[in-house]
Amino acid sequence: MRIVVAIGGSILMKEYDYKKFQEYAEILRFLAQENEIFVVVGGGKPARDYISIVRDLKCGEAKCDDIGIEVTRLNAKLLILALKNDAYPSVPHNFQEAEKYSASGKIVIMGGTEPAHSTDAVSAILAEYTKADLLINLTSVDGMYDKDPTNNSDAKLIEEITATEMLEFIKNKDVKAGTYEFFDMTAIQMIKRSSLETVIANGNDPKNLLKILKKEKLGTRIIAK
Repeated sequence: MRIVVAIGGSILMKEYDYKKFQEYAEILRFLAQENEIFVVVGGGKPARDYISIVRDLKCGEAKCDDIGIEVTRLNAKLLILALKNDAYPSVPHNFQEAEKYSASGKIVIMGGTEPAHSTDAVSAILAEYTKADLLINLTSVDGMYDKDPTNNSDAKLIEEITATEMLEFIKNKDVKAGTYEFFDMTAIQMIKRSSLETVIANGNDPKNLLKILKKEKLGTRIIAK
């Protein structure tokens, strides 16, 4: 099975130490024994901190994106180091390079690619480009909620939703570099048009990856229609 895994930077960089990278490396190494694995890593708080400085310098959103992309690529390099010889040693700059690197049989780790594309979008485009069988998006919450669960104690987890319903849900949201919206328009459009099986789940426990592949009930499943 060909799998694209998106790991939020807020998960990997939560404690600013090596442990979460090491934990994910162990799980990804195990999965790669029987699957072809691509990973897209987000920027997390370090990216938002740098983007804040660029925004204060009034350099424009494209420059903010550019700095954020550099941070995601740095996080990707850290995960490559944690995986050692099981990962391809270079971070792809684009989807063509990612596919090319996968011919090595090693796990391919990438970050952002270009302005106006979040790493959620990158993972969805990569999944479409490589004809992946499954996209798993690991975030800091349990899945998609009807409202922000960090600010609303009555927020309810949506266990299943169509891509069309998700597009309707976020269509009026303002998306800027480094801001957190639950999936962006590009990501959902890719999922819809390529009928891509997608699961959004909590990534704080790397073992959730294994649970998803065992078809355990976890997070939010997106129906591509």
